[in-house]
Amino acid sequence: MLLEDLLSIRDPSEALPDIAPDARRRRLTALVNTASLARREPVVWVIEDAHWIDEASESMLAEFLAVIPQSPSLVLTTCRPEYRGALSRDTGAETINLAPLSDTETSTLIGELLGCDPSVAALMETIGARAAGNPFFAEEMVRDLAERGVLYGDRGAYTCRAEVGDVTVPATLQATIAARIDRLDPGAKRALCAASVIGSRFGTDLLALLGIDAIPRGLFDAELIDQVKFSSREEYAFHHPLIRTVAYESQLKSDRAGLHRRLAAAVEKRERGSIDENAALIAEHLEAAGDLREAYAWHLRAGEWATIRDKAAACLSWERARQVADALPDDFPDRVAMRIAPRTLLCGNGFRAHLEISGARFEELQELCSAAGDKASLAIGMAGLIMEHFIYGRVRTASRLASEHIALIESIGDPTLTIGLSLGAIATKIQTAEMGVVLGWSQNVIELAHGDPARGNAIVGSPLAVALATRGTARWALGRAGWRTDLKQAVATARGTEPWSHAMVVTYKYLGAIPNGILLADDAALREIEEALRIAERSSDDRALGLARLTSGIALLHRDSLADRERGLDVLGQVREMCLHDKYYPSDLPVADVWAARERARRGDRDGALPRLREAVDDLFHAGQLAHFGTATGALVQTLLADGAEGDITESVEAIERLAAAPGDKGLMSREIHLLRLRTLLAQARGDEARYLDLRDRYRDVAKTLGFEGHIAWAEAMP
Repeated sequence: MLLEDLLSIRDPSEALPDIAPDARRRRLTALVNTASLARREPVVWVIEDAHWIDEASESMLAEFLAVIPQSPSLVLTTCRPEYRGALSRDTGAETINLAPLSDTETSTLIGELLGCDPSVAALMETIGARAAGNPFFAEEMVRDLAERGVLYGDRGAYTCRAEVGDVTVPATLQATIAARIDRLDPGAKRALCAASVIGSRFGTDLLALLGIDAIPRGLFDAELIDQVKFSSREEYAFHHPLIRTVAYESQLKSDRAGLHRRLAAAVEKRERGSIDENAALIAEHLEAAGDLREAYAWHLRAGEWATIRDKAAACLSWERARQVADALPDDFPDRVAMRIAPRTLLCGNGFRAHLEISGARFEELQELCSAAGDKASLAIGMAGLIMEHFIYGRVRTASRLASEHIALIESIGDPTLTIGLSLGAIATKIQTAEMGVVLGWSQNVIELAHGDPARGNAIVGSPLAVALATRGTARWALGRAGWRTDLKQAVATARGTEPWSHAMVVTYKYLGAIPNGILLADDAALREIEEALRIAERSSDDRALGLARLTSGIALLHRDSLADRERGLDVLGQVREMCLHDKYYPSDLPVADVWAARERARRGDRDGALPRLREAVDDLFHAGQLAHFGTATGALVQTLLADGAEGDITESVEAIERLAAAPGDKGLMSREIHLLRLRTLLAQARGDEARYLDLRDRYRDVAKTLGFEGHIAWAEAMP
């Protein structure tokens, strides 16, 4: 059904699934890519004029092309030399630069356009000289001559009654198009100019708002516009983008501004029920009309509407607002505040839309906020900066910034701001194993929220739910009571919020707890994880989807069922692809690799799995990702000790000691019990029965005392 909707052939009586635009794109991409990979017959795909493509279509086509090297397919993309988009950067693609048509090729083209009548032969040289190898220019000159009555007949069969010396042709392509537009009757010209104000594609509904009741047939006959959609809502497009440009620029600036202003007002009045959905369109027309303050407000409104639906679209609206604010005169009232606001939103949320924040973006915000004394906006932008460093594995930098960030937040003294902005810093401190700090900051957020799940939800839908989950994580890591209740309440609070909050809470509950032996990957756990995964799949948030997939994959690999573990490998493969294509945290790539390699070793491919396992463990250690380093070390040691060779035992000892000496709070019970387990397994591999039995019994007692379900099961399984 989604594919039918994309191709405009869906039965309108059938309702589309209730999923976000990016989720719809993911499903369409998967559908088309699966079909491409299954294809056995060669096929050629042609993408024309890529330089005119919009960002959404470009992104989707780039994902389609990712599987082309694995299929019997050839893709030909045409674009202008200045195009530098994603379709021009495909690995393995070959660039063919097309020179202008040669004299012979130009003559052949013009001959096909004019025909072979002797009367047109002399015109070929005139047109060819002016066209200078540009085929579209040649076509437009022939159309121009036919419309002026110099040529008679039909394309490919023209005759000429004028003397060649009396025939003039325009000096440029733009002049040729402008001349053709000038010859239109007033009604057709008015319709074409109105359409150019709407955009490259337009419908009769918007034309009607500008007083154009019908599209004159002459525009089709002159090949100035084409019908491109034939469903109940017909849609039209300019035959060539340059035609639209010439028609648009041929109008007086004041006339264009008036049309844009009328369109903005008409859309606002007509679409009362979906005004926020049309905010971006209204903003564009107001900006083109020169009404910059109003356009700025509508761009921000469009971003606010898109925030929970399509973060990339929201960032695009905020970027447009930034550009409008920067274009205002220096003496414009509130200009500094207007420049700060969209930058704050971009820096605070950009990490969720693959937008780079560190560098110029954040430095500009920092400079503006310092000059204006605006600590709150700086704190919001800094929260996004921390998350960018965090998700790209720059944990030490993120941790340093997190400490500065909390100090900045505390200096502001705004409870709502504190709630909303503390979570990124807390996540960073979990990675650096500073669980005492995590516990204190999480407790502060919970107390300030006063039971309101939505308070402080500027970045995360339910800060309270996330803070409950992080407090529960800190409590089990420190061996303190109350963690079960925290984790249970966190999931209950997150239900019904936006997918990002739900995915984070479920991840906090299970991603660390299952590999760390705190909770079992039982049926109840899988049901909660699968619920979060289903919600994430319907959302537009790739980060939420990546979190849910990573949690699901690792949980499945901790099941006894071979079928579950097979599915877990598939899911982690999807996570790996998302990481490699920057659809999800690159910092979690080694986490996925650890457990995928561990599973392959369990299936007998120990030699193939060990190099990747070692590499992933080292990556986590050097990046300072200590939240995963302990369990990753455990996976490596178990894989090494399965063989029991002397060299493997020596490497295991080194790995265990590195874990014991790793940074982090003293008295981390999650680390201590893990070390106790690994030393027990080491004693068993060495054949030191007395030490093994002593350590095993101590391990069982500690596991039961702490109530760590996974460790209890592992301890009981020890002979």
